[in-house]
Amino acid sequence: MKSDFLIALTQLAAERHLPKEQVLQAIEVALASAFKKDNPAAGQNITVTLNPNTGDVSVFALKTVVEDVENPVREITLQEAQAIKKNVALGDELAADEPLKYDDRYVSRIAAQTAKQVILQRLREAERELLYEEFLQHRDDIITGVVEQLEPNRSVLLDMGRAQAIMPSDEQVPTERYKKGQRIKVYVLDVRNGPKGPDILVSRSDRNMLKRLFEIEVPEVYNGTVEIKAISRDAGFRSKVAVHATQDGVDPVGACIGLRGNRIQSIVNELQGEKIDVVPWEADPRAFIAKAISPSEVVHVELAPEEQTAIVVVPDRQLSLAIGKEGQNARLAARLVGWRLDIKGLTEWEEIKETRQRQLEEQRRQAALEAAAAAAESAETVSDAVAEAEAIAAAVEGVTESPEETLTAVEPEVEPVTAESDETPVAEVAAIDEDALLEALIREEEDTRQADSETVESLSVDELASFTLDGVMVEDEEEEEEEFFPDLPDVPVLTPDAGKIRFAEDIVGESRGGGRGGRRSRRSGAGGAGRGGARRGGGR
Repeated sequence: MKSDFLIALTQLAAERHLPKEQVLQAIEVALASAFKKDNPAAGQNITVTLNPNTGDVSVFALKTVVEDVENPVREITLQEAQAIKKNVALGDELAADEPLKYDDRYVSRIAAQTAKQVILQRLREAERELLYEEFLQHRDDIITGVVEQLEPNRSVLLDMGRAQAIMPSDEQVPTERYKKGQRIKVYVLDVRNGPKGPDILVSRSDRNMLKRLFEIEVPEVYNGTVEIKAISRDAGFRSKVAVHATQDGVDPVGACIGLRGNRIQSIVNELQGEKIDVVPWEADPRAFIAKAISPSEVVHVELAPEEQTAIVVVPDRQLSLAIGKEGQNARLAARLVGWRLDIKGLTEWEEIKETRQRQLEEQRRQAALEAAAAAAESAETVSDAVAEAEAIAAAVEGVTESPEETLTAVEPEVEPVTAESDETPVAEVAAIDEDALLEALIREEEDTRQADSETVESLSVDELASFTLDGVMVEDEEEEEEEFFPDLPDVPVLTPDAGKIRFAEDIVGESRGGGRGGRRSRRSGAGGAGRGGARRGGGR
């Protein structure tokens, strides 16, 4: 019988995939519960010790170590406890030195049923804990499962052998279709300890799954010779992987692709045809961006570190290739490098450069105008000093003193002013203006006197008698005509009556009396204008 108990214990541990120690501990707890059921009036705290080799059961009463004992059934003094166990302290629970009398042949049915339920519960708890620890080790790793059920909410339940995993709809690949009984590889995102066992959350669209596939297929990635720096993935369509070699002489891209592409092809087949671009990683952001935008060529990259933005210039014929279908290539490249990318064609970039150049020139012009305005403000003191010197020069005109005395009197009142530019001091400017002004006044007076002396001529008495105002007016009119019409030939003057029909008698009478009329008008002094007109007509 005793050997049968040991055999049963070993078999139960093997079926539950549990160690024998945990199964034995569960049985001990169940026997303690059964003893409490059979002896409810004792009110003792019971512990049971089971010998797996012999099958003997020992029942001990547990007592708490206290200073003053109030309940002898559950408490014991410190001195008595130290007699049983030396290193005991207050508050510890200590088993009595002698076991309680217990006959396992007279166990009631209720106690046996209670022991059975306790054993099963303890075994289930131990099994769940063991499964949780097992799958916790596979977190962030790839495991294989079988599609067990497709939920109405598009979730997929996977059978992992001893546990069940769930793959939500947002963790699935849009291009994949799953069938019941299909075996697939999934990436373990998280493992939680639930009431019915471990809750395992898996995914096939996570980018770390691609990283683990590279570690499985590429030995250089697994041992650290080639390091995966960044991954951007559009699950089911396209992915970009940036790799870097930690050792000199190793081609990271070639190691990941493999001979004739056999390594990368295995990963593509597992992901059901998803395209994968492997690009070399660069420490320089410009070079890294140029590599990430492949397969398109890059002409120029301009960075804006403050905004974490980069302008990528590509040839016009490759603009659509750089952007990709629905912006896929540009989006994956931006995720890979961690920068916001603005892709421009070469023609558009030239226009942007011209606009920037015009704006720069406009800013320079505005800066020059502001600098000129500032210089003008700083030169106000010099202009004020010049205005003061002009005022002093104007005041000098009314002074009767000599120029030397005037300058001597004025000079101490003028303060020397210096400007930023190399200009003449204000005192010197004032002195120069005064000398020139005085000299100009003297010369003007001398010229006026000389002109008056030349124009005024001495007239005799006879000439004065013959001098009349009419003659002066006539001479003045002739001079004006010669001045305005110097080169015109002599033409007859048209009178106001020109063009009228006249009789011969009137013409003869006027021609005979024209001279007398002219002399009479000259003596009387009336009709000077008519005389002048007749004289002008005769002259013509």
